[in-house]
Amino acid sequence: MEKFVVHKGLVAPIDRENVDTDAIIPKQFLKRITKSGFGDNLFDELRFLDHGEADSDPATRKPNPDFVLNQPRYRNASVLIARKNFGCGSSREHAPWAIQQYGFRALIAPSFADIFFNNCFKNGLLPIALPEQTVAKLFDEVAAFPGYELTVDLERQVIVKPQGEEIPFDVQAFRRYCLLNGFDDIGLTLRQADKIKAYEAERLATKPWLTHTLHG
Repeated sequence: MEKFVVHKGLVAPIDRENVDTDAIIPKQFLKRITKSGFGDNLFDELRFLDHGEADSDPATRKPNPDFVLNQPRYRNASVLIARKNFGCGSSREHAPWAIQQYGFRALIAPSFADIFFNNCFKNGLLPIALPEQTVAKLFDEVAAFPGYELTVDLERQVIVKPQGEEIPFDVQAFRRYCLLNGFDDIGLTLRQADKIKAYEAERLATKPWLTHTLHG
């Protein structure tokens, strides 16, 4: 998993409350058996005027010119701001996959659905919950200033505005540790690889019959 220490990026606004995971990545795209390729279909029913399927080529489809991510000023945005209860609905982990694979590194909203919030951390995304009035002010500033960027400093736990003003945010210590070091669940386990190997060797030495059980 890619480390998250400090990220500076263009901000895109999704001015909707209760954006659910089916809006983030519609159900027809969950048929893929790999973990890649979901970014092409992020917010699919909002980004495109025609209906898409898992095998649809995005280059041949009709983009919705009114949707925020299709507007030139938000091209290559990597920080997403949204309204409250972002990521509600089903527990599909494909939602943070799609957001991350589209190019976003950080999400800012007044609140997130619990399962979505947890899944973000496991996939290298940083979801930041801020007071509703603080997020509303960010929406106003993004609308007023094309090219509006924020610097998200996880190490210091602050968001830095273009003028230098800092907004503090909270992150649970273990989640912060994992993001700063790029540890997903597998990465955390692999830190104990030597101990795991030693345990397996000792177990087979004391119970050699397990060799036949494991490999038979």
